[in-house]
Amino acid sequence: MAPRALLAGNWKMHGLQSAVGELQKIIAGADGLPKLDLMVCPPATLIAAFAKAARGSRVLIGGQDCHSLPAGAYTGDISAEMLKDAGAAAVIVGHSERRQYHGETDEMVRTKARAAHRAGLLPIICVGETRAERQAGSALMIVRAQLDRSVPDDLTEVVIAYEPVWAIGTGLTPTPSDVAEMHATMREWLGRREAVRLLYGGSVNPANANELLTVANVDGALVGGASLKAEEFLAIAAVYR
Repeated sequence: MAPRALLAGNWKMHGLQSAVGELQKIIAGADGLPKLDLMVCPPATLIAAFAKAARGSRVLIGGQDCHSLPAGAYTGDISAEMLKDAGAAAVIVGHSERRQYHGETDEMVRTKARAAHRAGLLPIICVGETRAERQAGSALMIVRAQLDRSVPDDLTEVVIAYEPVWAIGTGLTPTPSDVAEMHATMREWLGRREAVRLLYGGSVNPANANELLTVANVDGALVGGASLKAEEFLAIAAVYR
């Protein structure tokens, strides 16, 4: 039996308090989409307000990153426990933008995934290759290595998001056959952890959602820019209607 689909929106560094109105539109639309789980991951400044607005609804709220420790002298950082306390149910770890701009390694991502589990959050672990790695024919090898080092082998309550780095925010997307090959490889890597959901991410939008999200072993998507507007996010979700 295929895992239940998950559509998660990563708002990145977008959104002020007025954005709760967009969330409310997503909440209203979620009632007509019983076949999947919907999640919005806003900036940390909005998590508490979004969690309050989403309470009792079918929409989950997630964070975009967490520190590996529960507390300490780490100015500007946020622990998984703090996210949980603010109302989050999940947290993204290892996004390529964190790896690129903040120097996060696979080992750091692994400790953050464990921190999320410790705090009672669902870790959404991101992996993906660069354009050069794809062109060199090493994409599968790169992602397998990231999985080996980033995903704790004793955790079953995780989500893995495949996001080819070159497709994030560029409008470029891999072919459905490329996505199928990568997701089949990840499913094989998981072995007996059949319940782990595999998301695709990277320039997902209403125009390409049906083509990408109906590929075998794709259990949903991690959506960037198209999740900022309820109309676009719900149009992607309609694939699972």
